[in-house]
Amino acid sequence: MKQFIGLDVSLKDTFVSVRKGGKRIWRGKCPSDPRLIAEVIRKRAPNAERVVFETGPLSVWFYHALTREGLPAICIDARHAKAALDMAPNKTDANDADGLSHLAEIGFYREVRVKSFDSMLVRTLVAARNQLLKMTTQLSNQIRGLMKTFGLVVPKGAGRVFEGHVCSLLANNAGLKQIIKPLLDAWRAMRARAAELSKQLVASARASEQCQLLASIPGVGAVTASSFVAAIEDPGNFRKSRSVGAWIGLTTRRYQSGEVDYDGHISRRGDNHLRGLLYEAATVILTRTRADSALRIWGLKLKERIGFKRAAVAVARKLAVIMHAMLRTGELFERSIAAEI
Repeated sequence: MKQFIGLDVSLKDTFVSVRKGGKRIWRGKCPSDPRLIAEVIRKRAPNAERVVFETGPLSVWFYHALTREGLPAICIDARHAKAALDMAPNKTDANDADGLSHLAEIGFYREVRVKSFDSMLVRTLVAARNQLLKMTTQLSNQIRGLMKTFGLVVPKGAGRVFEGHVCSLLANNAGLKQIIKPLLDAWRAMRARAAELSKQLVASARASEQCQLLASIPGVGAVTASSFVAAIEDPGNFRKSRSVGAWIGLTTRRYQSGEVDYDGHISRRGDNHLRGLLYEAATVILTRTRADSALRIWGLKLKERIGFKRAAVAVARKLAVIMHAMLRTGELFERSIAAEI
């Protein structure tokens, strides 16, 4: 008879629950190592039908490692599983594993598409670059605030202009210079490391035909194109291009109950970073792009009716649909027909 396994994964230990014929036949825990977990499953459940675990920081590693071990690994949406796991009277890791094995047995779950390591490598590159840029900005603001206490107001400017202003203001203040100079050296080093990651990202985008295809859209650069390709992976993952907007969280939520029926704000589900990049690209299309396109004209007309922010969200959603359609067909951006999709 087939067995169904639930895994409650944590950084140190993973609780394992095995069910067969509607009953739990074994429960235990082992270190959070997919190889060790695979050995336990082969010993306790040789006829494993499904191995279910929730989305989390280790889900990508666990999914690919368990799959290589020949196990039928399934990653499910943690939000969907929470509704079922909350039914347990006591919230414990062991009970969560029991609940996941029960979901695996009855098939009541929503499977999540797990990204490949190549896609995660691109996402990690983008995330590391963004973190360095954020830290650089925070450190420059910290330097400005410390110097302002002593009446040294750093003028506006970034990069070498900022560094030149700081050095000139500290020239006659040796005591403060000893404090600020290490911060300025750290700022300079982080800025150099961020530039290195930016070069890697641009080189990766230039080597990708899909990224070059998406870069034909005004307002879409290497970061947005690489992030979108890494998130979508295979255009065949979506039957309709219109589904991409909802998947990223750019469509409105609806609430209906009895006589109440209204549309709310956008759902904000999915990839927060990619959604922000698409919004930035939409903003560029509406405000900075000089070349007219059907998408820009449509967005500007919408801006006059509903305001800039809502129009930018609408353009971002349509931009996601267009980008998916371009990946599916392999065609360049057509300025005259883009808004018709």
